[in-house]
Amino acid sequence: MNSITKFKKYIDRLDAVYKNASLTADLDGDATLVRDGANANEIIVPKMSLDGLADYSRNGGYVSGDVTLTNETVAFNYDRGRKFGVDAMDNEETAGVAFGKLGSEFIRTKVVPEVDAFRFATYCGISGIGKATAGTLSTGADVIGALRTATSTMDEAEVPMENRILYITPTLYGLVQDMDTSKSREVLERFSKVVLVPQTRFYTAIDLNDGTTLGEEAGGYAKASAGKDINFMVIEKSAVLQYPKHIVNKVINPELNQESDKWLFFFREYGLADVYDNKVAGIYLHNKA
Repeated sequence: MNSITKFKKYIDRLDAVYKNASLTADLDGDATLVRDGANANEIIVPKMSLDGLADYSRNGGYVSGDVTLTNETVAFNYDRGRKFGVDAMDNEETAGVAFGKLGSEFIRTKVVPEVDAFRFATYCGISGIGKATAGTLSTGADVIGALRTATSTMDEAEVPMENRILYITPTLYGLVQDMDTSKSREVLERFSKVVLVPQTRFYTAIDLNDGTTLGEEAGGYAKASAGKDINFMVIEKSAVLQYPKHIVNKVINPELNQESDKWLFFFREYGLADVYDNKVAGIYLHNKA
């Protein structure tokens, strides 16, 4: 109990790194809509298909239709973690800052950016999503035209408007804001929310460093050699199957550490980022060439 109290009283003093919080948390799905699969690394998602209308007969009445209910099995595709140790004396001699801020800084500057980048890159790689012709958007008018094409494409595909979220780089959003015209405001109003995504999290493909291979010891992620910079994405929330199933965020104090006189911090995130088979039209991508 004393160690927990001391942990909460650590001085809030650290030369912190600027990083935004999670930008994709809004897309997390309702865990009650899925159930665990037979295996630990997958979930089962129900899918329904129905016959359309048929002619009604005044003599024969209704034509029977078929209802088909199938289960789609989706495997979890994200499992990452790290362990950190800080010597008890190093921690004491830094007024508790060495370990007191470690967990929050790690999650904020390392975990959150990677999870966002992984999700965006995964959705980009889904077959059948809407894709614009790749190219650079240099002016506000370019951006507005591309966004108009995106909304029209999704409208024609009958994607619901209520939960369409626009993810766009701050640079391109700034070009639109600088226009300050009724046309620019009208286009932005077609989205339920606008989220600014730094280019460092916005690639069509990334590589996840394993933390053990030579050159990858630092972990984290990087833009893949085949990856492209994303200009913007439009994601309708119900289209994605985003489910963080298991998150470990635990602390062990030196008194309980049987191997060394260190504070230990463990973090693991195990989850899923995918798109429903029948809702790929709910994702629209515009990336650089």
